[in-house]
Amino acid sequence: MVKMETSSTSRDFQELQKKLASLIDSIQSNSKVIAFMNSAIGQYLDKHPFVALTLLMFLMISAIPIGFFLLLVVLMSLAACVGVILVEGVVISIGGLTLLCVLCGLGFVSLAMSGTLSVCYVVLSSLTNYWFSFSSPKHQQILGNKCPMTVQYPDSTRHD
Repeated sequence: MVKMETSSTSRDFQELQKKLASLIDSIQSNSKVIAFMNSAIGQYLDKHPFVALTLLMFLMISAIPIGFFLLLVVLMSLAACVGVILVEGVVISIGGLTLLCVLCGLGFVSLAMSGTLSVCYVVLSSLTNYWFSFSSPKHQQILGNKCPMTVQYPDSTRHD
């Protein structure tokens, strides 16, 4: 049983080695990798594998803090946008309610002033009509017929 597991493990390692060699060949045959390796930096890193390994490890290890920082930046930007939207919504709501209250108050004031002015117009119109109706000739004729102090003579019976 131990031999069976050992041969199975060695076959798995051989398959893994083949897959890894295939992956390395596909990476080395990539046009961007070939262009990078032909550049001055690529040739320097090819001649100094310790520097290349150090740079690779630094990039891999720094990816986690940089990722957390970028995630924090994105989350804070979203929170700021949501916060601004919420603050703006609250300010607009309070401003709208204040405007509604002011407009309702102005509506009631204009209604009261309109009613007051209408009543004043009716009263003044009635008083004006009453005061100026005494000076009309028709009214004086009515008053003249009913007044006991006035004596009216008909034109035909008048003797001078």
